Amino acid sequence: MGSSGKGKLEVEEQSGAAVCRTAHSLSSSIVRKRSDPELVSRIRFRVIRQLLANLQQVILGTKLCVLFPAIPLAMLAHLYCFKRPWIFALSLLGLAPLAERVCFLTEQIANYTGPTVGGLLNATCGNATELIISMLALHQRKIHVLKYSLLGSILSNLLLVLGTSLFSGGLANIKDHQRFDRKQSDVSTSMMLLGLLCVALPLMVRYSVGESESAVSSAAALWLSRANSSFMLGAYAAYLFFQLKTHRQLFDSPEDEEDNGLEEEAEIGLWSALVWLIGMTLTIALLSEYVVGTIEEAADTISWISLWVLHWGLLLKF
Repeated sequence: MGSSGKGKLEVEEQSGAAVCRTAHSLSSSIVRKRSDPELVSRIRFRVIRQLLANLQQVILGTKLCVLFPAIPLAMLAHLYCFKRPWIFALSLLGLAPLAERVCFLTEQIANYTGPTVGGLLNATCGNATELIISMLALHQRKIHVLKYSLLGSILSNLLLVLGTSLFSGGLANIKDHQRFDRKQSDVSTSMMLLGLLCVALPLMVRYSVGESESAVSSAAALWLSRANSSFMLGAYAAYLFFQLKTHRQLFDSPEDEEDNGLEEEAEIGLWSALVWLIGMTLTIALLSEYVVGTIEEAADTISWISLWVLHWGLLLKF
């Protein structure tokens, strides 16, 4: 039971760590690559070494890094008044790696805040691109752009993201059954049904009256939509209070505590991740403004641009 037994134990621990990877980390690692820190460690100055290490992990740590040059090109195209389709295409290409890196940074922050807070942060900041685009479209009164963006987001989250998560979970647990917490799924299902009801009610009001009362139904649907929006915001705040304060034990499963030693360690520091997250969010806001401002002119040139808007969430999720 000497060195051979010890080596066997280490191999078993490594194989167990590989099996216990979550479905989200498995699907996210598809577009990521590992960076070699040896070259950076040879630099004498600590500040420069940390800066280059962060650049290596955040910028070069993804296979989508080849799309990062599209960000300054989009800014230059907007500055020198290039044609609208060029600005739109470059901005759209630049948003893809930014959206993926925002998810990566929220995962790094989750290593310091815990799985519950980290999951909520990932769910919130992971949709930052869509949220910013929707706010800009609403501010510029481009309601049709807002509608198609929300439609693409809803379809992608209900179909693509859910299906990919189940498929990745099946690959990670290919020799075992996937297990789900019934209490957490009940809470999530209730929230989804509440959102579905709030979205469907204004539509039901509009189609429940005749053509002679269309003006009245439109005003009632608008009032009901605003009331439902406020109600959903309040329900989300109550959900956060429920999950983080009053019933936190329901979301901290014993399996997560046992697997803490098998989870991947943070690759960058907490404050570095926060600074990068703020910077990338501001960059996303700038590129989103370019996209919303040029989408109508680009649509006149590119006839199939409506498909990009309809499936907006499909691109940003990856």
